Amino acid sequence: MSLSSVGARSRDGYRAIVPESTQEWISENSALLLVLPGLFFFSLFMFFPLLFTIYLSFTDAEPATVFQDGPGGITGFFGLRGVENFVGLENYVSVLSDPAFWNSLGITWLFVAISVTLKVAFGLFLAMLVTSDRVRGKRYLRSIIIIPWALPPIFTITIWRGVFSSARFGLANQAIAVFGMAPKSWFNDRWLAFGTYLLTEMWLAYPFMVIITVSALQAVPDDLIDAAKVDGAGFVHRFLNVTVPSIKRPVMFAAILTAAASFTQFLIPYVFNRGGPGRANELIILYGYREAFTFDAYGAGAAIMMTAVVFIGIFMLAAVWKGQLAEGVN
Repeated sequence: MSLSSVGARSRDGYRAIVPESTQEWISENSALLLVLPGLFFFSLFMFFPLLFTIYLSFTDAEPATVFQDGPGGITGFFGLRGVENFVGLENYVSVLSDPAFWNSLGITWLFVAISVTLKVAFGLFLAMLVTSDRVRGKRYLRSIIIIPWALPPIFTITIWRGVFSSARFGLANQAIAVFGMAPKSWFNDRWLAFGTYLLTEMWLAYPFMVIITVSALQAVPDDLIDAAKVDGAGFVHRFLNVTVPSIKRPVMFAAILTAAASFTQFLIPYVFNRGGPGRANELIILYGYREAFTFDAYGAGAAIMMTAVVFIGIFMLAAVWKGQLAEGVN
C-alpha cells in the first residue's frame, strides 16, 4: 500500500467523521490553531510569574507562610497558596513611605540616564569609526568590537570587579598611580562605586549600540551625503543635518531597549559591593531582591518589583510615544 493511498483513506475518514461546518471552521482558523500551543506556553511562562508576583504583593507572605499547606480549592491543590494573609495595599503604602525606596529609585534613574548617554555616545563614535572610508581593517575591527557581547555577563562583571580592586595591584589603581595619585578604595566611596557601575554597564552594552548604529549608518543614502558635499557642507554639518536625522529612529529605539536593560540591572551592584557602601547605590531590582530574600519579606519585595514594573512600563510607553517610534506599525 502506497503512502498516497493511506493519505487518501485518512482524508476520507476525516470527512466522514467531522461535520462539514466544523471542517470549514478548522480550515479558516488553521493558522490560529497552529499558533495556539506556542502562545499558551509563552503566556504560561511569561504571565504566570507576573500574576503570582502581583498576588504576593497584596499579602504578608514570608518563608514561614508562603510554603506552608494553604487552604483547599484549585489554588491550594496546585500549591499556589500558603497560609499568608491578604493585606491589601499595605505593602505598597509601606514601600512608598520608605525613604530607602525613593533613594533606590532615584539612583536607578540616574544610573539609567548617564549609562544610556554613555552607551549611545560611545556606540555612535565606534560606529562612525568602523564605517569610515579612512579606516583600514574595518572588518576585523568590527569583530573585535563585539567580543564583549559574546562573553557571559557574570564573567565580564567579575573581571571588572578585579580591575577596580581596592588593592594596590588592582589595574585601576595601577593606572592612576601613573599620574601620581594614591590608590582608591573604589567600592567604599559612593560616587566612585557608582562610576564603576557606569563604566561596566557601558562595556556590557556598547556592542549592541554599535551593531544597530552601523546598520543605520549603512542605510543612509550616499546621494544625500554627496549632495551635502556639493553644497559645501563640512563633516560636522553633514553629521548633524544628514546623518543624525537619518539614523535617529533606530538609534532611539536601541537606546530605549538598553535603557530598560539598565533599569533592571542587578548583577553589577550585587557582584561589586551589594549596592554599597551601605545601601547608598542599591538599584531598584537589588533593593527588591534584598527585601524579599535577605529580610524574608516576600510581600514587600513583590510590591517593590511591581512598582518598578509600573515605572519602567510608563517610561517605555512615553519614550515610544514621544519618539514616534510606533508610526507606521499596524
